[in-house]
Amino acid sequence: MYTVVERELELVLVRSPERSIPVPARLTYRTDDPYAVHVTFHIGSDSPIRWTFARELLVEGVFRPCGDGDVRAWPTRVDGRSLVCLALASPDGEALLQAPAAAVSAWLERTLRVVPPGSEQQHLALDKVLSELLALAPGDELRPGGGASEESPDPGAA
Repeated sequence: MYTVVERELELVLVRSPERSIPVPARLTYRTDDPYAVHVTFHIGSDSPIRWTFARELLVEGVFRPCGDGDVRAWPTRVDGRSLVCLALASPDGEALLQAPAAAVSAWLERTLRVVPPGSEQQHLALDKVLSELLALAPGDELRPGGGASEESPDPGAA
């Protein structure tokens, strides 16, 4: 059993300084994936776009620029409004999105109450996952492939 913390909000896709497009999005945090946040864009459409990245990156991005590579976040002010910018890059293209800082911060606070920083490992079900991975079905052998060992000579080998 795990807990989900969600928030739907409208982000703004910045196309140019003069043009932006509203993008419905959902922020999701799950205690069974305690290090990550999930953002789904175009919710309710036939082809939603999903991004997953470190919760810590978004927490830090509310206060100062952070991130390298595919995901970067930083705070800014536009027309007197506090925003969090998300720059996303993939082989398909790049996007600059702006989110209301108050809404993102309130949602992050909820996730931090559910799983405080530093306690994420306690929410990982590593013992269960390892047990499932290491469980052998009846008749399985310990070596990979379940066949003859490499030390066994091939029939007809000289």
